[in-house]
Amino acid sequence: MELKPVLATIAALLVAGTSQAQTKWDMPTPYADGNFHTKNVREFADEIAKSSSGKLQVTVHSGGALIKMPEIKRAVQTGQVPIGEILVSVLANEAAVFAFDSNPFLANSYAKDAKLWTVAKPFVAQRLDAQGMMLLYSVPWPPQGIYTKKDLNSLADLKGTKFRTYSPTTSRFAELVGAIPTTVQVPEVPQAFKTGLVDAMITSGATGVDTQAWDYLSHYYDTQAMLPHNIVFVSKAAFGALDAATQKVVLAAAAAAEMRGRKTSEAENEGYKKTMAAKGIKILQPSAKLTAEFETIGKQMTEEWAKKAGADGEAILAGYRK
Repeated sequence: MELKPVLATIAALLVAGTSQAQTKWDMPTPYADGNFHTKNVREFADEIAKSSSGKLQVTVHSGGALIKMPEIKRAVQTGQVPIGEILVSVLANEAAVFAFDSNPFLANSYAKDAKLWTVAKPFVAQRLDAQGMMLLYSVPWPPQGIYTKKDLNSLADLKGTKFRTYSPTTSRFAELVGAIPTTVQVPEVPQAFKTGLVDAMITSGATGVDTQAWDYLSHYYDTQAMLPHNIVFVSKAAFGALDAATQKVVLAAAAAAEMRGRKTSEAENEGYKKTMAAKGIKILQPSAKLTAEFETIGKQMTEEWAKKAGADGEAILAGYRK
């Protein structure tokens, strides 16, 4: 037998073996490529590919292009995709524990949020685990502020406004301030304001910059109401199908992504406000009256949440308030 055909056969078998060993995951995410969460996810995916020597390839589908955010968790749960990212509070109607991060003025700084996440993480992980999924990491958004087209001196100024919301909890907030809750996903926010579908919203400086808020509104009140979390999670079946070494790679990349994402969120928060100010948005502090009114609503919402979340909610609050 000639040597060349033998070598060619061996090479073909090696290529085939490499191909069979490689695993590919599609990962739907909700936000645009310029968003810091998406950038963080892409670094997470790159690190997995590099550290696994290409054995696991994660393809990120940003901006809701593959699956819209409200359907991402279900898609992972049913095996349509193996991994995904969502804003955890969109699941609040399914289980109140998923809104641990959405009680206004409860954990309204990065330090307070870090403590809250440490306490809440096991409860969120346990809920996902029972549904066949595993929590990988979480990253908070910058503190939430109120965006309007007019001056805001008290809650009376929000009464009757069409208020853009993004979760059950923010819809409840809108109700309590006397506004009309209107659910609008991030990509549709500019058009919603320009067509009069909404007049005001509560969201972070990151979303304000991502959607170029200066094109459709004029005021940003830096209320620092709460720091909502995004979570990245994986199907337990998909994770279990990986070899032990690749599993370690994924977990290490997740730990790095959580640390990196939190640092980025905090570092970029002031930059978002500076960008909006440079583009003409008035960056304002809420009045003492408005702050007091917001805090009253926050206390009510926290009490309501604790009742809905039951023993888990009570345990999270008790742990946080220690």
